Amino acid sequence: MVAISAVLVLCLTGFAWRSVDNLIANIDRIGGLGLGGGRDGAVDILLVGVDSRTDAHGNPLTSAEKAMLHAGDEVGTNTDTIVLIRVPNDGRSATAISIPRDAYVDIGGQGKAKINSAYGSTKETERAELLEDGKSEAEAEKESTAAGRQALIKSVANLTGITVDHYAEVSLLGFVLLTDSVGGVEVCLNQAVDEPMSGADFPAGQQRLDGQEALSFVRQRHNLERGDIDRIVRQQVFMAQLVGQLLNAKTLANPGKLSEISEAVGRTVVLDEDWDVLAFLQQLKDLSGGKVEFETIPVADLNSMTSDGESVVKVDPKAVQSFVADLVGEKKEPAPADDAPKFDHSTVTVSVFNAGGATGLAGKVSAALTGKGFAEGTVGNYTGGSVNSSRVLAADTDNPKAAAVAEALGGLTVVADPTLSADTVSVVVASDYSGPGSAAAGMFDLDQTSSATASPIPPAPPIDAGQNGPKCVN
Repeated sequence: MVAISAVLVLCLTGFAWRSVDNLIANIDRIGGLGLGGGRDGAVDILLVGVDSRTDAHGNPLTSAEKAMLHAGDEVGTNTDTIVLIRVPNDGRSATAISIPRDAYVDIGGQGKAKINSAYGSTKETERAELLEDGKSEAEAEKESTAAGRQALIKSVANLTGITVDHYAEVSLLGFVLLTDSVGGVEVCLNQAVDEPMSGADFPAGQQRLDGQEALSFVRQRHNLERGDIDRIVRQQVFMAQLVGQLLNAKTLANPGKLSEISEAVGRTVVLDEDWDVLAFLQQLKDLSGGKVEFETIPVADLNSMTSDGESVVKVDPKAVQSFVADLVGEKKEPAPADDAPKFDHSTVTVSVFNAGGATGLAGKVSAALTGKGFAEGTVGNYTGGSVNSSRVLAADTDNPKAAAVAEALGGLTVVADPTLSADTVSVVVASDYSGPGSAAAGMFDLDQTSSATASPIPPAPPIDAGQNGPKCVN
């Protein structure tokens, strides 16, 4: 899980110089992900930790392994850890940027949802459709998994403004095996914890955790003051310690340790097939622990709610993109607002249809749109079948009028509807809708009018992998 950063640093640095051919041969490679390929010189890597019941090659975990991970027999794929790493081409520090798994973002084909659902939900939807079309189980599994990965990659790129060049994925089993292969990892807690849902039961102070204990340490989010943010800090300090230990000369010089690490990587890590590992080695050969820093995207509200009562983490994509651009040295000056062409909303007639269970929602959304200058169209219930995610409908997804409506409603997805004329824009609001006109609008404060909205949470100071001893955390 959170060991993916360390796995990557390890297998592409000191260890790779010794056994790179064997290691690469053991890693499962995947293609067709629509990646950027590092065209700007720097390498941007999406590192994903998955809660999977199989290893990287699709083989089921043993009963003992599932029991160790508390994995159970569920079918779904959860992405509990999402990290974007920028490795510059000029020798500057590599930066690992964590994204909260509950960040509420726009996901293609789904509308607004938690970012960790992009992979699993897309995969299961695609898988069901492929099976219905007559594909075999194996074909449906392979193609739907690729679709899930693509959806996550696009969601991260849209949120951060960074084109993903390469993709790396590791399972919970890999996290445990890698931790055990280095003899456990040192952590430090500000106070003792006993939280049964994650299995975290540790005293205060510095201590060394084995793989199974470490899994509980990084998975706990209940009974933490800042919930998922405190969990991310735990993941980051753990990654920093693990990276430091993996880059330690004693680890790299121990054949027994290297053999264990190689086995863990081969069973549990997936990389994209277009990744030239040897070329990347050259870029990382001088990497040290002090040149790996860990950051977290800014969060607007940790305790937001959707209209159907789902707890989510509110993020502002513009603030996230500005923060990330600053980190990676690509800050762009904003375009002059006064000279920018203005879109005349009064020329856009918008029909709104209610596909959810909230009475009167279509009317309230229509009123919110007219308040923003749009012309009112038809208002009523949606009769086009079952819809789970809110969307804007237009003849063409590139329709600028539809894009203006989507932005006004908090960033809804524009979906092509060939039955509509070129000048027609419709909105379908489902049970997930939390934009202007919804009960949750005040909580999300999309129009920046609510005084009750939580203050933005400032990013914590960066954590690097070169410090002496573990940083103490909640």
